[in-house]
Amino acid sequence: MEIVAAADSDERGLSLLKVVNVLQRVVVFIHSFTIDKFRGNLLRPSTSTQEMPHMSEADIAAKVKEVCQELILTQEALKEVCACLQEELNKGLGKESNPEAAIKCFPTYVRELPNGKEKGRFLALDLGGTNFRVLLIELGDKCTMDSRIYAVPQPVMVGPGDGLFDHIAECLASFIKERDMGDELLPLGFTFSFPCKQEGLTKARLAQWTKGFKCAGVEGRDVVELLKQAIARRGDVKIKICAVLNDTTGTLMSCAWKNHNCRIGLIVGTGTNACYMEKLERVELWDGEVDEPPQVIINTEWGAFGDNGCLDFVRTAYDNTIDQESINPGRQLFEKMISGMYMGEIARQVLVRLVSDGLLFGGYASDILLEKGSFFTKYISEIESDKPDDFNNCRAILEELGFNDATDADCANVRHACECVSRRAAHLAAAGVAVLLNRIGEESVTVAVDGSVYRFHPHFHNLMVEQISQLIKPEIKFDLMLSEDGSGRGAALVAAVATRAATMR
Repeated sequence: MEIVAAADSDERGLSLLKVVNVLQRVVVFIHSFTIDKFRGNLLRPSTSTQEMPHMSEADIAAKVKEVCQELILTQEALKEVCACLQEELNKGLGKESNPEAAIKCFPTYVRELPNGKEKGRFLALDLGGTNFRVLLIELGDKCTMDSRIYAVPQPVMVGPGDGLFDHIAECLASFIKERDMGDELLPLGFTFSFPCKQEGLTKARLAQWTKGFKCAGVEGRDVVELLKQAIARRGDVKIKICAVLNDTTGTLMSCAWKNHNCRIGLIVGTGTNACYMEKLERVELWDGEVDEPPQVIINTEWGAFGDNGCLDFVRTAYDNTIDQESINPGRQLFEKMISGMYMGEIARQVLVRLVSDGLLFGGYASDILLEKGSFFTKYISEIESDKPDDFNNCRAILEELGFNDATDADCANVRHACECVSRRAAHLAAAGVAVLLNRIGEESVTVAVDGSVYRFHPHFHNLMVEQISQLIKPEIKFDLMLSEDGSGRGAALVAAVATRAATMR
């Protein structure tokens, strides 16, 4: 009897298990069907478009503008951004408020600008993205440069910190050997374009990685010391590191060599950041000598502006998605609205939204457009380079994305979306520069600018100039000067100024 009952129980358990398995398969099927149905709706002509045959091209264009309206910042909003940035800069410079400040305002210990009399040969090492450069720079009546670009492989970008610095040291040694400079001790300026807390001209601790880097064991450590250790492990090159700086300081120094009115350095490229010359009396963080000149370049690290929520009033659902899907959620929020690493993805999200609303391509989205990262920032520059009513670049890009039958109306609407994304970026960067110009308060100031977005976008410069003019005090005159090889030549110039100052002491 017991045996029969046990067997009966086993059979019921087996039947129950079969039912559970069937239910699990049904749930998975329903989930997959729902996802595929959503995706399928975007991969075929939209029913919403089919149900709205009365919508003219003008009606669709008006709807597109309505969807994109949240990306257009009013003058009132930009003035509020300026007020917020002013407050955050003061927090960053304050001794008590700095630990909690989003914008860290690191003193760079660079206090003197080039005077044009710097001479000699200097090395520069420029690390700030997926490539880095080694440069040999000779300063005299003219500036001559010899440089080579090296790649930073993806595994190195996210691997151990020692691996990154060993790779840099290997490339540096190769550069020196190729030029038969092994016996020459050359001063080196090291441009390290990541947020660092500087503790001297040759000491900088990495605060946090940005721009896709995630090397373990580097945050909180002195990057100059890590480079020295990597060079020492090789034992085949002689280098004297005279200064460590970031690309904004290098950009400022490079332009200041030619233009002595230069007081601000700005980068709008893969990332964004700015530095400016500040009076020592305003820098509560300053722990160095209080002598002449009573000034220091401040590395704002303004990419983190808004990390405390103060910019939420201008952020959109697109910005929230960008942030949530990034490798550093909740950080570098200002940068994620402006820089080349993110602009293309913002535009892609806008285009997908327009397709889902039946306003683009008849409601049809290609597989490529639905892939994250498929719409490159360079596409925005290329599309906006088309002349009015000419869509050659736009049509070629859309064909790359799988749209072979885009109409002129589609192209015009795509361009409008791109213009809204890039104009917002330019206006936010302009608001930041306006705040720095107003703080400096000098009658005429040159702003040194570098970075791929600023260099290659056809209207970024003009958009910035127009907006800065509306946000600064009327008595201030300014100009934006493109920095040529700023972060490289600037590093050599900081080393040159440091060498000149040491010789004079």
